[in-house]
Amino acid sequence: METLQPGTTDMLRDAVAHALSAENTLEIAGGGSKAGYGGPVEADYRLSTHAPRGIVSYEPEELVLTARAGTTLAEIAAALSEANQRLAFEPPDWRALLGNEASEPTLGGIVAANMSGPARPRAGAARDHLLGLEMVTGRAELIRSGGKVVKNVTGYDLCKLLAGSFGTLGVMTELTVKTLPAPEKLRTVLIAGLSPEDAGAAMASALNTPHDISAASYLPADIAACSAVGYVSKAAASVTALRVEGVGPSVLARCTALRERMATYGEIEELHFHNSRTLWAEIGDAAFFAVGDAPVWRISVPPASGAAVTAAIGRKMAVEYYLDWGGGLIWLRPAPAPEDGGAGIIRAAIAECGGHATLVRGNTGLRRRVAVFQPPEPAVAALSGRVRAGFDPNGIFNPGRMFGAGG
Repeated sequence: METLQPGTTDMLRDAVAHALSAENTLEIAGGGSKAGYGGPVEADYRLSTHAPRGIVSYEPEELVLTARAGTTLAEIAAALSEANQRLAFEPPDWRALLGNEASEPTLGGIVAANMSGPARPRAGAARDHLLGLEMVTGRAELIRSGGKVVKNVTGYDLCKLLAGSFGTLGVMTELTVKTLPAPEKLRTVLIAGLSPEDAGAAMASALNTPHDISAASYLPADIAACSAVGYVSKAAASVTALRVEGVGPSVLARCTALRERMATYGEIEELHFHNSRTLWAEIGDAAFFAVGDAPVWRISVPPASGAAVTAAIGRKMAVEYYLDWGGGLIWLRPAPAPEDGGAGIIRAAIAECGGHATLVRGNTGLRRRVAVFQPPEPAVAALSGRVRAGFDPNGIFNPGRMFGAGG
């Protein structure tokens, strides 16, 4: 497939206009870090958004950064680090999981996929930190929405529509995001040996304390053994992890209080800054499943249902899994996988409690056979279709990426 590489926003708009007039379709591609995530795209040309790139403006005192869509997360992280700030939604890095190690994650790609890490329950998703954007629609129109200050709420809803649209509504060219101070201290309280059900109760208890837990995860023993953190891998048991971060004295006080409260659940350990950062990167990046090419699912359910849903799936097929978001996010790998990658069993298991199951990794054949994203209810599908028709009436962007040939 030929790749179009416009160097400016005007050139990108011209490329879309030409595709529209020629009745061509376009696969939207940024740094390539999420290639293979979503349904296979059948398009005439690939349109690269990797250029133009770069930070347009950054005002640390206002907690606002504006950058072109092709700007790499590494460049953004470096700029934020100088001001001791970060993207609080904790964008994960799935390059190893998807086999795209040579690629570069970009700001546009992270927002287009609405990706967020272990901090999601506390900090929100990428869409919650998106303040404004510039985009080219499927009508070849350049439009702006939102603003460049935190207090400006104009156009927020349009921004939220683009976050998680996987390039099916338009091509983002510039984004404004909210930044927040990086924590001075970071610690993780570990509880060893809990069952999934007891871990769910422990995480719920911790998250309902005033100690401001920023992340909570449960690693079964086989997953914990794969961690690069010695305290976790050598536990020879399951590990429940509770993260506390912030200014130094506050973190120390909250960790002490949390350890006392959690002592009734089992043996307690505590990770300091560097080991904590390593562990939560493993959890957010799904590093435990990076080796191999077996299907990997990301399942969102009510936190109280995480253990029960996993058990129901486990009764039908052998799986490896762990829980994040206090039990509300299940990372799962069938071992071995049925012909449908486990889609039927997984979606039947979440039907009663409600939720979404997304096939994050799967070969092209599997991604053609099964719905990669949770099939929407008819009313939601109809609404989504009307929204897409408003932005991209000819369906030229990423055909097949989300919901089959029309999505």
